[in-house]
Amino acid sequence: MKEKEIVDVTIIGAGVIGLAVASKVAGKKRKVYVLEKNDTFGQETSSRNSQVIHAGLYYPPASLKAKTCVEGNRMLYAIGEKNNGVAFNKLTKIVIATSEWEVGKLEALRKNGIDNGVMGLLLLSRQETKRLEPNVEARAALFVPSTGVIDGHGLMKFFLQKAKDKGAQVVYRSKVTDIAKTNTGYVVETQEGKEKFDFLTRVLINCAGLGADKVAAMAGIDITRAGYRLHYCKGEYFSVSGGKRKLVKRLVYPVPLPELAGVGIHVTLDLDGRMRLGPGVEYVKEINYKVDEKKKPFFYASVKKFLPDLTLEDLEPEMAGIRPKLQGPGEKQKDFIIRHEIDKGLPGLINLIGIESPGLTASPAIAKIVGNMVNEVL
Repeated sequence: MKEKEIVDVTIIGAGVIGLAVASKVAGKKRKVYVLEKNDTFGQETSSRNSQVIHAGLYYPPASLKAKTCVEGNRMLYAIGEKNNGVAFNKLTKIVIATSEWEVGKLEALRKNGIDNGVMGLLLLSRQETKRLEPNVEARAALFVPSTGVIDGHGLMKFFLQKAKDKGAQVVYRSKVTDIAKTNTGYVVETQEGKEKFDFLTRVLINCAGLGADKVAAMAGIDITRAGYRLHYCKGEYFSVSGGKRKLVKRLVYPVPLPELAGVGIHVTLDLDGRMRLGPGVEYVKEINYKVDEKKKPFFYASVKKFLPDLTLEDLEPEMAGIRPKLQGPGEKQKDFIIRHEIDKGLPGLINLIGIESPGLTASPAIAKIVGNMVNEVL
């Protein structure tokens, strides 16, 4: 019988997280594979988001989301500043209050941000907010200087090239169909077209994004008992057309309401200065990227109170993304899962599950954590 090929590290998923991890763990004479079921990298959550470099305001102190977001924010700017072909713009942002209740929430947000290590947060009066953004109506605002936007595709290309330069091999159109634990690692079965292949890997890293819970189940974890089951949460975006795209110069966010599964419909700008509103929040059963034009009045109403010059006719459907959330509708926010599953009797299996926002921002910091886990195994 032919002996199976032996690989040191296999990463499932070539989104921004999988590629960042590959760029970190490759090298050291390791044989590293990255498996991606799609035709190329970053075709799902990684490319269907607002491309914002988040500051770290919203997450509970000491959570993985808070720690990796704040560290990742600094790391991303460092990558961009070294001229790695990764365009970015440190646009800054304001979180605006339109009622007295929201004014009180701004101070709580500022304190949470400070506890997380976010620098330079300033509370602004109505007049100070008007000076920054003349077209925005607000009673007060929180100024966040470390928020920006980044070329997510360029970032993924950077991580991909770094991984390849260190010897990693990326295999597209390769869907993982089975995982079997052995005494020396994991036998991974893949389907490439009509052909099936299998090989042995000493370390298996699950960066499968929307399919991460299914991969964990394949590896032998009871995902319901472990709390790993994912819920698809759709976020739609509407673009702002014509001259209205110049209404703001920076990102404008509302104060998030407690019942929201996101941070509310906000105004973002991309690197070309295009303005869009989103994302919405809708739990769905299936992956579908169609934007429902009937939701336009809701998006318009969400921002009209602080952008009064906007009209319904200025909005056009743009795109949608799906977030892999660990919490279901009405449940409290849950943290990232980044775990070496040795205590479950699965040494060498590292699961990354529920990596939604701020995953893009956190990607290099998450890769650092996973890199340390791999170094402990190999």
